[in-house]
Amino acid sequence: MYKKIIDKLKDKKLAILGFGKEGKSTYSFIRKYLSDKHLTIIDMNDVSGNEMFIDDNNVDFVCGEGYLSNLGIYDYIIKAPGVSLKDIKDEKIKEKVTSQLELLLEVNRDNIIGVTGTKGKSTTSSLLYEVFKDQNYDVYLLGNIGVPVLDNIDLYKEDTLLIIEMSSHQLEFIEVSPHIGIVLNLFQDHLDHAGDLKHYHDNKMRMFKFQDENDIALYGDDNKYLHDRVVNDGYKSIFYDVRFDDSEGGVHSVRIKDKSIYLNGELLYVDGKRKLLGDHNLNNIMFIMTIAKLKGLDLEKAKESVSKFKGLKYRMECIGTFDDVTYYNDTIATIPEATINAIKAIGDVDTLIFGGMDRHIEYGELIDFLEKSSISNLVCMPTTGFTIGNILKEKCNKNIFFVNTLEEAYQVSKENTAKGMSCLLSPAAASYEFFKNFEEKGKAFEEIVKGDK
Repeated sequence: MYKKIIDKLKDKKLAILGFGKEGKSTYSFIRKYLSDKHLTIIDMNDVSGNEMFIDDNNVDFVCGEGYLSNLGIYDYIIKAPGVSLKDIKDEKIKEKVTSQLELLLEVNRDNIIGVTGTKGKSTTSSLLYEVFKDQNYDVYLLGNIGVPVLDNIDLYKEDTLLIIEMSSHQLEFIEVSPHIGIVLNLFQDHLDHAGDLKHYHDNKMRMFKFQDENDIALYGDDNKYLHDRVVNDGYKSIFYDVRFDDSEGGVHSVRIKDKSIYLNGELLYVDGKRKLLGDHNLNNIMFIMTIAKLKGLDLEKAKESVSKFKGLKYRMECIGTFDDVTYYNDTIATIPEATINAIKAIGDVDTLIFGGMDRHIEYGELIDFLEKSSISNLVCMPTTGFTIGNILKEKCNKNIFFVNTLEEAYQVSKENTAKGMSCLLSPAAASYEFFKNFEEKGKAFEEIVKGDK
């Protein structure tokens, strides 16, 4: 499989754009099979001192201010997901852009299940992987979940199943779609990278854009943004419309009634005891059980896999109960809808810690929800938390606190959360202002809470 990719790259003038985790993976992949290939590494930061380049005399560097100014000289630009090209207007340059994901799709799309959505994609792809693994499939979980898709390509067999979580950044420039694609939902997010909401949604919908009449697409039909795109964009796929209700559906409809999941009226799953909290996770399970049915899996075994799945770290993760207060860590919640779902799922939230980097998404729904909620204490952190907190001060009589650090947020929560109730950290915003990512923020909060015991 990898030989086809190497054959495509070997005679081309190559640049690796972005030298974070995926950029380093791309460099290692090329060096493994094309040890003498001349490469250019392009990055905003000076990465030339990285120990990976010791004894490599076939690499050049373009770093610092203006690092994007001369992209047109390359045949292929293998771009890392985190690099935004929203300010590049030359379409000829964009035609040269490829990625690890596209290179893999070009040689192996038939064995790939792609999962995307503004929220829920990490949980859905991870649980889907567990379902297949528990039924002895040769399966890998890759992509935005933290594993670059070319890292283990020499281990993939002809029938290896690849479940790939795909972010909007990864989907942005692909011109090949996976055989089975899932788009869970579309909301506002990543406008700092995409530039505007339409472009962000365009990126997501590339999951279906290049599918043909033999390919399979599952989508959240009760999400208005997504419903409108599927109705109006003229895709060719075999579509399965998934709705969290029991309304009449199309040719392939997935519905829920009395906590049970049906595909075209056939019972797939009866909800029972599970460790994944909330209706939003039951909605994710609808997609998983549909795929299980389509792939001919044992549905009872699939239900067992669902019931024992604990969820992912920093996703409504219970840190523990201390002094009769239960603390939840939900730093993955970077949009308002995710925070609302977490509050509903946990059910007894008395204190909410929220706020983060302002990416210019709308917070009206969250403000209305918090105003009407039974939450007593709102602990607001910069920047979005301050904005929302000041609005809510004029609208309700809740206890509203403004803090600058997680340590302060914890102390306020400890002093004010009612016994027998919960404290939830769920930012409804990105963590980048003060932390490298949501994982770093989540780890810091966990250490603060546990360090006080």
